[in-house]
Amino acid sequence: MDRFADRRFDGFRQLLDESSASNNLFANRNDILVSPVFNDLLPARVRWVADGRGHIIAVGQDAVPFPIDMAVDPVGRGWRKLLNAADRRALIAMARQDRPDPLTIRLRGVDGQRRWCLVRITKSAATDGAARYYGMVEDVHDCHDRHARALETALAESREHYRWSVELSPQVPWTASPDGNIEEVGPLWETLTGLTLEQTLGSGWTTAVHPDDLAHVVSVWEVNLTSGDPVDVDYRARLRDGSYRWMRSRAAARLGIGGKIIRWYGTLEDVHAQKLAQQALYNSEERLRLAVQSAKLGIWDFDVATGARTWSAELRAMLGLAEDQPATSELALSLVHPEDRHILGGMLAAVASGTAPLHFEATLRIERADDGALRVIKSRGWTMLSEQGRPLRIVVTFLDITEEHDVEQRIRWAATHDPMTRLPNRALWQARLEDMARDAKEQGAHFGLMLLDIDDLKRINDSLGHDAGDALLCDFAKRLAAMAPPDALLGRLGGDEFGLIAPSLADSAAMEAWSAKLTANLRQRHVHRGRSLDCGVSMGAALSGDHGEVAAELLKAADLALYSSKAVGRGRLTLFHSELRAEAQQRSSMIRMARQVVAENLIIPYYQPKIDMRSGRVLGHEALLRWRHPRLGVQLPGSIVAAFDHGELAAALTRRMLDAVLRDMRRWLDTGFDPGRIALNASAADFMQDDFVDSVLEQLSRYDIPPCHVEIEVVETVFLGRGADHVACALRGFAQAGVRIALDDFGTGYASLSHLKHYPVDVLKIDRSFISNITQDAGDAAIVDAVVKLGSSLGMEVVAEGVETAEQAELLLGHGCFIGQGFLLGRPQPFADIRPLRAE
Repeated sequence: MDRFADRRFDGFRQLLDESSASNNLFANRNDILVSPVFNDLLPARVRWVADGRGHIIAVGQDAVPFPIDMAVDPVGRGWRKLLNAADRRALIAMARQDRPDPLTIRLRGVDGQRRWCLVRITKSAATDGAARYYGMVEDVHDCHDRHARALETALAESREHYRWSVELSPQVPWTASPDGNIEEVGPLWETLTGLTLEQTLGSGWTTAVHPDDLAHVVSVWEVNLTSGDPVDVDYRARLRDGSYRWMRSRAAARLGIGGKIIRWYGTLEDVHAQKLAQQALYNSEERLRLAVQSAKLGIWDFDVATGARTWSAELRAMLGLAEDQPATSELALSLVHPEDRHILGGMLAAVASGTAPLHFEATLRIERADDGALRVIKSRGWTMLSEQGRPLRIVVTFLDITEEHDVEQRIRWAATHDPMTRLPNRALWQARLEDMARDAKEQGAHFGLMLLDIDDLKRINDSLGHDAGDALLCDFAKRLAAMAPPDALLGRLGGDEFGLIAPSLADSAAMEAWSAKLTANLRQRHVHRGRSLDCGVSMGAALSGDHGEVAAELLKAADLALYSSKAVGRGRLTLFHSELRAEAQQRSSMIRMARQVVAENLIIPYYQPKIDMRSGRVLGHEALLRWRHPRLGVQLPGSIVAAFDHGELAAALTRRMLDAVLRDMRRWLDTGFDPGRIALNASAADFMQDDFVDSVLEQLSRYDIPPCHVEIEVVETVFLGRGADHVACALRGFAQAGVRIALDDFGTGYASLSHLKHYPVDVLKIDRSFISNITQDAGDAAIVDAVVKLGSSLGMEVVAEGVETAEQAELLLGHGCFIGQGFLLGRPQPFADIRPLRAE
């Protein structure tokens, strides 16, 4: 340093003169030339001045020798070579601060050892306005060693202080790693829980947490580990004796550079007594709150002697009144609904006259003073009497029952209305019908009654979905309501059936004219989700007085008329007439006879042959139902035709028929006679039975009949409707078992040709309606030709039904149809009459 001091010292003094007197680093220039007497007491220092670019422009040294090896001239940027990279960066960062703290660095001493030095810097402006840095480097190595020893002593004391703080504290201190694993825990933890340090570290502490609290505690801990937010959670900890106490665990994260968690520091505090006290307080407050809430009462207290009225805060809130509004009878009356005002007025008058009963009740509607909302209030009053029997005090409680009242109204409405169409349901509509019928009879008045049934709603539900069917129902109800006479009462009686009662439709002409308008309106498009829905309606009507006087008679008459409308083609109005009752009686008779046929097993199968018209060979038979009447002998199925619309009876008749046919087949086979394939007709009702396929196959097995000898005939309409899935499943079951499937009356139903692809059909039977006119009607001949070609292309057998003339047979052969069935080829015969013919 000496070799640089002489040539820099004069310039250094000049720069000191330029420095501000406020610069505490160089406040007294005489410090540079310290008396030798104090040299041993003062640390060695070097002072320097640098310009705004960080270039040292002057260096000065105290009288005390500076023990640092100044091998490089520090002037200019030479000072950088005296520092290592880390200290150099720290010094540059220090110089950029406005009021930097001193910085400790290490420089190489003249003895070759690294020595601790303290650097101070201040920033000022020179006389020319340029920035100046004034700094001092002080050798503090010896002081540093003394400080280190003092620090050791202080650290030892600090550790002892910490140890006693931990041992004597009622809290349990703990630390955890950034990932939440416990690293340290105070000794009180083991005293409380019995868990050793080794058992506690990591996540072992969780074994002491109550099972009901563990999931919550872990969840809070995991969330805060991610966010770095302080932890504060209560849980029950298991103690040495197995009991549990409430603890409060709190922790905060120590963060490093960039907010990275370095470690968690936490405490565990026993808060059991506090928790129990809080719970007791909460329970007490909750009981009080529930008691107040459960009452929901407003109180009106009237002192008869003074006339003072007191309204509770709950009552004022119920009425929408401010606390300062006076409690007067006039104000109370003004809030009551006008239609109920007389009720409260009577109560107030009784109170004023002293005639109020000991107990009274009333339900009032009030309009709140603040918002005008209509509320329903139920009041109950009690009169307190003196010993002389005079009223002393009257207390009235008020309860807001608006919600209960509304719910009751909705329940009453729901019990009497259809939720979809919002029309009265059958119960309400029929009750009104009974009232109207009774009033009409007493007053000599008349009205018309009509039942309406939406045509083919079931088909829409099954083909387009119930949402489409529901949309059609709602649209129909709206149009019906819009078209109905003003005096009409409408109702949805169930499913697709509606009812109408109207005094203005009391004669047939008015009824027919109105039904024509409704039919025309319904022809307009019904659109659902871009699809047009057809909506036809069948109607049956009856007139009071002409067709009955009581509700039951009129309803039955209209129902019979509706049945007739649907039976003859739908989409029309039928007015009741006496013949309909006779037809109904006939249907009832058919049902009754069919039940007898099933019960007494009166079925007799007749067999009509299917013939190869080229060779005359019998290929099989169709089993046709006949039954034996006890007096009239053998009857055709038409005598009980109504039973086939009755699901239960239709299925029972099929079971009886199947049993009889299989019994005949077994007898034929046992005698060596092969009747060919026997076809049995199955109805839609049969396919609705879940066990239909299994029961048929079980019968075949019981009679030991090979499935290839049996054919099931179905009509096209069974593919439609809600049971289509049952039909598909059943047909596949039959086909897999080897039973053939024949599609009967092909071409007359509503099925599409896609059914021939999707269902396992083996035989197409051309309906007799196409065969009867095949020789005269070119259209029928073309249809027959198309069906034959269709069946041939699909690999199906084609059978013509109703072949009755040789001309028909010849024409069928010309079209390629080789199998026929009809009176020309063979009439239906019973079991006993068939075998001899085959035996020949």
